[in-house]
Amino acid sequence: MRNKISFFSSIAALLIFMSCNNGSGTKEVTATNTDSSATAKADNTGGWKIGVQTWTFRLFTQSEAIAKTDSAGVRYIEAFLGQPFDKISKDTFGIRMSAAGRQKLKDLLKQHNIQIVAMGVTTPNGKDEWIKIFELAKEFGLSYITSEPIKTQWDLADSLAGVYGIKIAIHDHPRPNPYWHPDSVLAAIKGHKNIGACADLGHWARSGLNLVESLKKLEGHIYGVHLKDITVFDKTDAADTVVGKGVIDFAPVFAELNRQNFKGMFSIEHESNWEHSLPDVIETVKFYNDQVAKLKK
Repeated sequence: MRNKISFFSSIAALLIFMSCNNGSGTKEVTATNTDSSATAKADNTGGWKIGVQTWTFRLFTQSEAIAKTDSAGVRYIEAFLGQPFDKISKDTFGIRMSAAGRQKLKDLLKQHNIQIVAMGVTTPNGKDEWIKIFELAKEFGLSYITSEPIKTQWDLADSLAGVYGIKIAIHDHPRPNPYWHPDSVLAAIKGHKNIGACADLGHWARSGLNLVESLKKLEGHIYGVHLKDITVFDKTDAADTVVGKGVIDFAPVFAELNRQNFKGMFSIEHESNWEHSLPDVIETVKFYNDQVAKLKK
């Protein structure tokens, strides 16, 4: 009997020991997993670029705009069509720019170590103009063309974008523009794999839209962002101000783009203080860098 009691006592002790060990092991794994999920913070900002939409310097020549961009410590631009190259030549940036003017521009970009990533906003009239736009984009190595295309030309634009390997990013001027709402941009994107969005944050705010929700609607289709701030929400003619000093809360905007693993350019487009906007651009670059640094912590 004593042997039987001893045997059963040993079994019971072993079971209790195993149970305790299993319980503590489960808690440890759970705690570790919880701690990881609570502290882990993905940083997907490696593919981001900060650039300047040269419309910001529209009162100046393209040569002056590039020099100002360089002074701001920025290496990328989104060029606007129609900006004169300098005060001497008659060349303006666009499909009618002369061969000599194009070479001068290439030399100037190389001198300042600046790259044109995109151009716009443009609305080509038909196939011939679209082809010339794409040829210009190809010559300067652009990633995308910012456009508000005519609705009947979605198929044409998408097809040419595929041929040239250059995306089309639909821009959103404020209502009643045909593309003021993300849903209208999504309609153009549907069935067109080479068409995406240029999210103009200031114009969305002018149209009274929730910026984060708008970004979520366009997830996976955002090629570029126009970085601007405004003074009054839901007012289509609200004035621009320095980014970070207006009504837009940018922290959740940057966080959402980080979550989406956005890979593209933030084009600073400052439509205010036209004659002396360089200090505002420099301040916006600092604000952008501070926001990105917070995402990395």
